[in-house]
Parts: sequence; C-alpha cells; structure tokens
Amino acid sequence: MREISAETVTAEIARMCIEANCHLNQDIRRALKNGLEAEKGEVAQSMLCDILKNADIADSENMPICQDTGMAIVFLKIGQDLHITDGSLYEAVNEGVRRGYREGYLRKSVVADPIRRGNTGDNTPAVIHTEIVDGDRLEITVVPKGFGSENMSAVKMCKPSEGAEGIVKFVVDTVKAAGSNPCPPIVVGVGIGGSFEKAALLAKTALTREVDSENADPYYADMERELLDKINALNIGPQGLGGAVTALGVNIETYPTHIAGMPCAVNISCHVTRHIHSVL
Repeated sequence: MREISAETVTAEIARMCIEANCHLNQDIRRALKNGLEAEKGEVAQSMLCDILKNADIADSENMPICQDTGMAIVFLKIGQDLHITDGSLYEAVNEGVRRGYREGYLRKSVVADPIRRGNTGDNTPAVIHTEIVDGDRLEITVVPKGFGSENMSAVKMCKPSEGAEGIVKFVVDTVKAAGSNPCPPIVVGVGIGGSFEKAALLAKTALTREVDSENADPYYADMERELLDKINALNIGPQGLGGAVTALGVNIETYPTHIAGMPCAVNISCHVTRHIHSVL
C-alpha cells in the first residue's frame, strides 16, 4: 500500500489552480494560431490576435487569463492501492483550492447556496468527481470552469429514433443559441449515452481532452469533424463578431445506454478552456 499525505495533495491542487488560470494550454494556443491562419476577415483576425496577446501577457506576468477564474472542477482517479494519510482527501482538495485561489489572487466566485447566494469567500467547495482505478497513483485533473460558457450548456433526452442526425442537430442548435455569450471561439464537449447525469459528466470530461485530439472510434471521430464543420459554418466567429472560427474543436465521449434512450449533453467552454493534469 503506497501512502501520500493530504498536504501533498493540497499543495499540488493549489499549484494546479494557479497554473491553469494563468497559463494557456499549448493545445489551445495551437488551435488559436491555426484559427488565425484560417480567418480571412480583418475583425476576426484582430479578435484572435487580441486573445493570443492577452494569453502572452498573462503568461509572462503570471496573472489570470480571464477575470472569471471559474468554479474548480476536480477529477480524481484514485489507485485502489493508494492511501491518503494525515487527513481527508476531499478536505485536502478543498484546502488546495482555497490556498490556490488566495495565493494566486484569483477571483472567488462560489456562493454557498444556489438561491439565497452568499459568497463563500474562498472559491470552495470544489465539484469533485472520483473514480477508483487499478494501481497506487493519484491522477488529478483540475478544470477551472467559467460560467459564461457553462450557462450555455444543455442536456436532451434524445429518442433513439432520432439517430446521429438528431444528435448533430441538437449540438449545432445549442451552439447557435449560445451565440456570442460563451466568448467564442469555443470548445464543445459532447456526452452521448449512459443516463441523464452520466451524459453531462461525459460532456464535461470531453473538455479535458486536448482540443486537437480525436475520438478513438472512427465513427465518432467523423462525427466530431462533421460537428466542427457545421458549427464553424454558423459564422458566429471570434467573440461573436463573425468569422470562420466559431469553435476550436469538438470532443465526443460516449457510454452504453438503455434501449429506450439516447441521452446527449453539450458542455460549452470558452476559448481559454482551462484544464491541467498531474499524477502523484
């Protein structure tokens, strides 16, 4: 049985929160530069140049890329032969978020009650998803999720008879309805299958993949490309001002489902699409 102290987890989570908020992922940077080459309009090119310049400043100054530093979504893959010592794993994660947002001077955006509100003052609690896996390691993924894009997400309990065409239509319609609100160019996570809540989790998980990766199943890889083409044909463009690059990528994740259902969730993320991985 391998042991890791709760303090080790806390320190790593704190580091990851700051890193993800201040330094643009290389896959997103590549996609933005590719988008700049694809755009022909002066306004769209200008918007993408400003986005990249903003990311460069944030990187060099170690400052947040965006004023909305998000709600901390934390995915944990916990090896069954791993033991956390000297404290609770969940408490360690939340203390890491608390410390990272304080030390990184990141905006605290979490309210204690969804209706009665009241800021918690430290961006906790995080939303934590756990999975028990083989081995003795702890794999951590931190996703600081801004709500300008999160609010544009949707779930639909599609009928199996709608088929792939129904899925494609729902995803494209969701992006069209979002318009400029999620700060395009966006990344679109799509979850298909499972149950109501599983589809939503799949869509969020899809956003942790590199934006230029493909689904391992050629059928869904083709669907990713089809969706990207249809979304970019909407002409929403960078920051909603028109252009060829409305989305940087579409990532699909799937899971087996019931014979009577075909759940589909769309989780939209802004052009920053912050995500960071670590293994302890």
